[in-house]
Amino acid sequence: MEAAGGGGATAARGGGGIALHDFSGRLGEQRVHFHAMRLRDSLFLWVGAAPALASLAVAMCNPRDSIPVATSLLGDPSDTASTCLAQRLASKTKKQVFVSYNLQNTDSSFTLLIENRIKEEMMAFPEKF
Repeated sequence: MEAAGGGGATAARGGGGIALHDFSGRLGEQRVHFHAMRLRDSLFLWVGAAPALASLAVAMCNPRDSIPVATSLLGDPSDTASTCLAQRLASKTKKQVFVSYNLQNTDSSFTLLIENRIKEEMMAFPEKF
């Protein structure tokens, strides 16, 4: 598990700009790549093994409910991997979170490995998220 380019590239202006962060890891038998883009009040996270944007979901906290609201924006709406991950990350970060999950494996134990890898990176580089 490593961060690409020494922790990723940052293009931040005055603390409120955009921060980019790329990292990857071997989860089980698969090499998984991550691309995080922190915006002022939101986060975009791409997860995949090859360049693709097959799904996209968004989630955000709701003051009337403890569970963030989420919806699928792109891809098969019955594939809930992007939506579920966006909800969990929105709950953790309290930001609007866009997630594009582009892996064939949507098994719950594998997605938990994905989520744990993201949280590990968030702990190591909080300024990137």
